Amino acid sequence: MKNITIIIITLIIASSCSKDVEQRVIPEFEPLTLDSTGGTWKTIHLASSADIPVNAPEKVSSTAYKAELDQILSMQQGMTPEDSRIVNSWKNSGVIRWNEVARELVAVYNIPPEANADGTYPVPSAANPGAYPKFPFANPPYASRAYAYLHTAMYDALVTVWRYKFQYKRMSPAVNDSRIKPLEPLQDGLPSYPSEDAAVAQVAYRMLKVLFPNDTMMLAQMAADQKKAKMLSGAASASDIAAGEQIANAVAEKALARLRTDGMGAAVGNPNVWAQIEADAVARGNNTPWKSLESPARPMMLPVYGNVKTWMLSTAQRDSLRPGPPPAVGSTKFNEELAELRSIDRSQNSKEWKIAMYWSDGVGTYTPPGHWNEIAAHKIAGEKLNELRTARVFSLLNMAIADAGICCWDTKAYYYSARPSQIDPSIKTIGMPNFPSYTSGHSTFSGAASTVLGYIFPDEKPNFDAMAVEANLSRIYGGIHYRSDCEVGLRCGRAIGSFSVRFGEKDGSN
Repeated sequence: MKNITIIIITLIIASSCSKDVEQRVIPEFEPLTLDSTGGTWKTIHLASSADIPVNAPEKVSSTAYKAELDQILSMQQGMTPEDSRIVNSWKNSGVIRWNEVARELVAVYNIPPEANADGTYPVPSAANPGAYPKFPFANPPYASRAYAYLHTAMYDALVTVWRYKFQYKRMSPAVNDSRIKPLEPLQDGLPSYPSEDAAVAQVAYRMLKVLFPNDTMMLAQMAADQKKAKMLSGAASASDIAAGEQIANAVAEKALARLRTDGMGAAVGNPNVWAQIEADAVARGNNTPWKSLESPARPMMLPVYGNVKTWMLSTAQRDSLRPGPPPAVGSTKFNEELAELRSIDRSQNSKEWKIAMYWSDGVGTYTPPGHWNEIAAHKIAGEKLNELRTARVFSLLNMAIADAGICCWDTKAYYYSARPSQIDPSIKTIGMPNFPSYTSGHSTFSGAASTVLGYIFPDEKPNFDAMAVEANLSRIYGGIHYRSDCEVGLRCGRAIGSFSVRFGEKDGSN
């Protein structure tokens, strides 16, 4: 019965998530710049784009390439309605579309497991992902990690693609052969070898099938469709596709090697670890440690996630960014903040409650990190960035967000502070996150994200900062956090985001 219930809930969430994304469709756009020197930009998983050698393509006049052009012509002459659908579905940015896919998957898997009969809670297993509870539980830390791996791998692959595009300068089939119709806008001056779409599709497939293994078949079909769409549209030939795949596979191996050794496997901990974390917090002076308010009590979500490998920070820098302790329970400052929470109007139509709802990003959503990815996607479309620059935005953004999650969870486990509704059960909340209060995850994620986006899009910096402040306040309005949780989290997030900004300032893209 439990499995049937979860399946039904999952389907409902999947449907609502798809509708939600559909209501915020990214408009089609044509990139404004080529970034012909993008192949020299600093990479993340690779030492440089030169790490992956790619042979020169066949000449346009060669028999082999002419056969590839004939293949495309034959494909166009035999196009079916399904082929047209595939072409139309991949006309826009592939990087943005895969970001949407990742967010959709996070929303579907963002469901905490139900308790066992004995009051314990099962843990999803990557070794048996189809068993209950299905792997993964895509909570905010997991989601932030998934977005980071997907987009850093895409970015490195596209830097490498750009290197060889402008080294070999072989243009698209529709440019080289007037018989082939361009079924989508082709960016003027952008070579087609290697194919950026093939690299993006292959990276997305390789990364997401590890992060969401139950959806491997769907992901494989999407990747195949994207590659086919580019051949049908005259944007890429078979050898363009193959070269893009070659680059993607090499980058994916590097990224997956990091993923398998980043410490995520130990993030759940065990009963002995959980008891020690609480005992250490008490020894530091916390006389009212966090307790789960769920029934039966659920262990803290990912209590050792703070030890997962960071992207832009060293362990020493993570420790140095850990803030001082929150106001002690019963202190004047604490009592003032608790009184503020009691005084907030949480009626259904109050301004505060509407803000809390807008930024809630709870179970069954693509999480606060996903919310900021959606904000970024719309800004990217508005600025009409090419695929390489789009990948750079998502890469810098999601490394900062992932580091914010790691640092925030380190702080949560270190201080183990009680949530407001644990101290005063009369406080109405928008939800009941199953982890300590200090610092606020929403605030830390938002501080990091707004800092990076404000750097990349300086004209919009005041707007991004205002969004972060509103997301930060939303947790106070929702009764989830004390003001100190939020203000300190926002400040920490901004400091964490500055590390990604420093990387971006020196990556050669400017």
